[in-house]
Amino acid sequence: MMPTKTKGALHRPPSTVHRRIVALAGGVGGAKLAYGLAQILAPEDLTVIVNTGDDFEHLGLYICPDLDTVCYTLAGLANPETGWGRVNETWNTISNIEKLGGPNWFRLGDQDIATHLERTRRLKGGQSLSQITKDFCKAWGIKHTVLPMTDSPVRTIVDTDEGELAFQEYFVHRRCEPRVKGFRLDGVQVAEPVIGAREAIESAEAIVICPSNPWVSVDPILRIIPLTPAPLPKGEGRRDKGKKVVAVSPIIGGKAVKGPAAKMYSELGIEPSALAVAEHYRGLLSGFVLDSIDAELSMKIAVKTLATDTLMKNLSDRARLATDVLHFIGSL
Repeated sequence: MMPTKTKGALHRPPSTVHRRIVALAGGVGGAKLAYGLAQILAPEDLTVIVNTGDDFEHLGLYICPDLDTVCYTLAGLANPETGWGRVNETWNTISNIEKLGGPNWFRLGDQDIATHLERTRRLKGGQSLSQITKDFCKAWGIKHTVLPMTDSPVRTIVDTDEGELAFQEYFVHRRCEPRVKGFRLDGVQVAEPVIGAREAIESAEAIVICPSNPWVSVDPILRIIPLTPAPLPKGEGRRDKGKKVVAVSPIIGGKAVKGPAAKMYSELGIEPSALAVAEHYRGLLSGFVLDSIDAELSMKIAVKTLATDTLMKNLSDRARLATDVLHFIGSL
């Protein structure tokens, strides 16, 4: 029996939606969908678990790029042009660091530096990253729960044709130019999920894997917090257990909306496509969302799919896609 396929946007639900959701997010695409979900779901119905594998220390500061992008976006503080960093940012500090001969390849704005200074101060004082994140969210007016995936240091290492590189060295300093051969996560063997992460997943109706890079934004979360494989329809060899898991493709028409995901797939010998993303999560998904221009791939995907407009160009698009995803979850 072929999986059920759905083409086109689904009808919009009412403004108040009661679905308890955990979103796994990293990067700009993940932050945008998290924002859309937060516009529809009550604070008690949404938990966002964020990748921290790309965290690193720079200029003596502890920097959490994905965590900050998600938080700035949810708070309405993100730079709308780049999707990362702060809106109305100034650059006096980094300009003067550069004049003094310091490194300037990782551009830190003045407002952003305040975040890193205070986070670093608190970490050195013995506070956990999750507690600091909770306090920052309160200060920024974020009512939904945002959790780093772990309080322990986990670092994504990119194996390239020029040797192993720390993720930010590869991504920002080298601008993703070295050819990717694989990935390694330092510290993942001993890292534990933050308090509240497992509880949120257990009580959720569904897990939404946001349109984030599968290799470096989502895989680190799944290594820390493994999910129960999605249930198969009755009669297909598995009992009807598990959590609804829906992923949204970050690749549209063979290209990544933002970031190096498509390049990574190609260099690893996999044709970049929404189908490749679905295959990446094989055995985990109960549903998959891809862009309408990739609708013909639906019949090759082994779970129920929704083909809709997944490109989020403005705030309205974020809420629209989140609405479609939530309606799709209700249909599974």
